[in-house]
Formats: sequence, C-alpha cells, structure tokens
Amino acid sequence: MKHLKTFNTHILAGRYKGKVISIPAIDTTRSSKSILKESFFNTLQFDIIDKNFVEVFAGSGSVGLEALSRGAKHAYFIEKNQIALTTLRNNIKNIDPLNATVFSGDSFEKFYTIYNIIKAKNIKTYFYFDPPFSVREGMEEIYQKTLALIATIEPNVCEMVIIEHMSNLELPSAIGQLSLWKTKKFGKSTLSYYK
Repeated sequence: MKHLKTFNTHILAGRYKGKVISIPAIDTTRSSKSILKESFFNTLQFDIIDKNFVEVFAGSGSVGLEALSRGAKHAYFIEKNQIALTTLRNNIKNIDPLNATVFSGDSFEKFYTIYNIIKAKNIKTYFYFDPPFSVREGMEEIYQKTLALIATIEPNVCEMVIIEHMSNLELPSAIGQLSLWKTKKFGKSTLSYYK
C-alpha cells in the first residue's frame, strides 16, 4: 500500500491551540477553511462550553476537535471513508482521546445511535453537518437526505444545527422545528445556523 498523502492544519484556539490535525488528501473529504472555522467559533463563543458537539460527516475531525479545545464536554464523530477514519482516529488520539467518540459507517445510519445517547444524557448539543458537496459523483441527493435527517432533531436535544454547504445552494428558512438564524458566506462555502 502506497503511503497516503496528508496535509496539516492546526487547532486555532483553546487548550489544544497549535496542535496538529492531519487531513488526508482524498476527494471525498475537504477541510473546513480556517477563516470559516474561526468565524464559526467566534459566533458560538463561550456557549459551547460543557455542551456536546456532533460532527456528522467528520472527515479528519477538525471542527469537532476545535470544539473540544474550546471547552465542549464531548465530541462525537461519524465517518464512513476508511482512509479518513484512520486519520480521524489518529487526530483524536493525539489531541483528546478521553472526550471523543468515533462511529464508523454511514452518517445517515449512525446518526440515530449518537442521537439516542445524547437524548439519554440530556445535554444540549451542537450538530455540525458538512456533507460532501453534491457536485460529486453519487452525491446528488446528499442535501435532501441531510435536511430530512435534520428535520427529525427535537429542539429539547438541540442547542443549534450548523450546516456547511455550497454557497449556491439556498436552504429553507425552517427545517423541522428549527428556524434559520443566520448565514455567513466564505467563497464557495457557506455556514447556515439553525436553532
């Protein structure tokens, strides 16, 4: 097996500031830009402290690990791609293995496993959805499936749902019982916040 190419980014702030996060150079995952991440966590500020954080299409886990660095109580990650999964597990091992749980498999199937754990613990949770952009082969329906999944989230479990999506995609003003709070555009990517 040939050596996998990776590139590195860093935790931006908090207790693990400066720690390295590896990102596999594969076309199914893309790293959330630093400027986007910075803006996202500036929006959340201290609200994230002691809350759960779920990174649904985790890739390398850079957003969830940043959340842990900034005081989130526990982060849950779901990733299907085996290469990304190996990188994700290594990143967690190097940064915060005690407060992170990884689920291997399809995000749409594994989501409810995490959702039921969170519901039982009764801790308000941030859900971060960064589905692969739908321009990719086999991903044409990814946004419809993602929105249908989000529509099942109950407000008493949810602090906020954040969707990182293609900027040319207009999302609805409400998904299930959640309403669009704000959007912020970063070139080809946009963050939409629902609460």
